[in-house]
Amino acid sequence: MSRLSLLLSFCVLAAWPQVQETGGWELVVLGRAQDAGIPQLGCTQAACVDRREGRRPVERVASLGVRHSGTGRAFLFDATPDLPSQVHTLTGGRAPDGIFLTHGHIGHYTGLMYLGRESTNAAKVPVYGTARMAAFLTASGPWSQLVSRENIALNVIEDDTPLALGDGLRVTAFQVPHRDEFTDTVGFLIEGPRKKALFIPDIDQWAKWDRDIRALADTVDYAFLDGSFASAGEIPGRSIADIPHPMTGDTRARLRGTRAQLWFIHLNHTNPELDAADVVKDGARFVM
Repeated sequence: MSRLSLLLSFCVLAAWPQVQETGGWELVVLGRAQDAGIPQLGCTQAACVDRREGRRPVERVASLGVRHSGTGRAFLFDATPDLPSQVHTLTGGRAPDGIFLTHGHIGHYTGLMYLGRESTNAAKVPVYGTARMAAFLTASGPWSQLVSRENIALNVIEDDTPLALGDGLRVTAFQVPHRDEFTDTVGFLIEGPRKKALFIPDIDQWAKWDRDIRALADTVDYAFLDGSFASAGEIPGRSIADIPHPMTGDTRARLRGTRAQLWFIHLNHTNPELDAADVVKDGARFVM
């Protein structure tokens, strides 16, 4: 090759944009709605009608995923009724390498049904939950069939005990106060090599917790927190005492100036703040 050809080749390469491959873990938002999704069954409010009639995109139930760009390993946080779509987004359809469950309300574990023989007939997908969560799944049909047929492999997680998942990823569960009719409720600290995230999609009230949410948020980079309601009067005929959640305004006040990026998740269809700047978007991605 002549010197001129070499020079031209160098100039072309120098002008070509150089992509910096960061690699590693990425957190993916797989849904942001309360357990029943949006549109919710029977809802006639504009938020539901617009989505039912195709003017706005349907909102999947709140869930997070983490995946490794190099190895393809992936973990799901909560198994929602939208699990098929969410797993497709996360892995392209392959069963995740583990599913972490926060508690036993319908939007957080019933997606496990898609791992049974009526659907994928999965083989020993690791499912992580508290001892009460594992006992509930083992003793209650039809979930018990997933256990007996080894579609899922239950792994009991201990409070405040980090679980190392490889490649610098760790997950720690911690108890939060919530309506615990069937199981207890946990949130998760998700730690990657570069960033940390909190995931607390359900809690009764911050004041009922024996921890300081502000102090905890100051230790992480992202806080994905319960954004169910903006005001106590959103659902006519129902008392907030029956379905307690922190109001978004209170959460903002408690976390004002915190180190973490605050992102609301788990929004009810009645919440008028669905388009607020601090409400996370389905499909958003974050470096971990």
